Amino acid sequence: MTELLQEPILTVDQVIARMRGLAPGFPPGDGVGVFHRMYLTVTELVDARLGDGYFADPAALATLDVLFAGRYLAAVDADAAGRRPPACWRPLFELRRRPGVYPLQAALSGMNTHIEHDLPLAVMDTAARLGRDPLSFEADYHRINDLLAQVEAQVRAELLPESDPLRLTEPLLHVLGAWSIDRARAAAWATVLALRELRHAPLAYRAVVAALDDSVGMVSRALLTPVEG
Repeated sequence: MTELLQEPILTVDQVIARMRGLAPGFPPGDGVGVFHRMYLTVTELVDARLGDGYFADPAALATLDVLFAGRYLAAVDADAAGRRPPACWRPLFELRRRPGVYPLQAALSGMNTHIEHDLPLAVMDTAARLGRDPLSFEADYHRINDLLAQVEAQVRAELLPESDPLRLTEPLLHVLGAWSIDRARAAAWATVLALRELRHAPLAYRAVVAALDDSVGMVSRALLTPVEG
């Protein structure tokens, strides 16, 4: 574990460069590509705020941002290598071209996985790497979540289909109404608090992380329910 914590990590600029390089490889209609473009916007927005005083601890936040992105990029790498991504990411990768699923559903499914699963684990990874209490990141955790909420609102406005609203609005809104970024953010922070208490109980820690992987994946899959034939 100590060796893993000492391994070098990418910089935020390197993460953005990698994501920009990957972006053209996603074909139109690819659900992973929809999420990828949205998440690239988030990462660029965080990068722009690292030097303007928005974050209380920009150096630590940069580490969190990179470790956070790394969990999504690891899923991309696993899929590209023909391996199964973690359970929480499988719905988006397996159903990326599913008929009847709107781009907004793919974006929110990816956000659900990344916020409820990857973000709390990235907070714990950052705390372990820097030798800090996870609670020391609470202020910046909420600030980065505010940026996620800002982008989520933009994505809903841009991707919500406008054509034939009488036929599409009810089933689509039924699916999308099952997910709330505010609830996802609250659940993610509750996970941080739970894992913080289990840091010295490795068996229980691993059990909670495994259960989180599965439970988040179930919600992410539900968000990809087709709403038209």
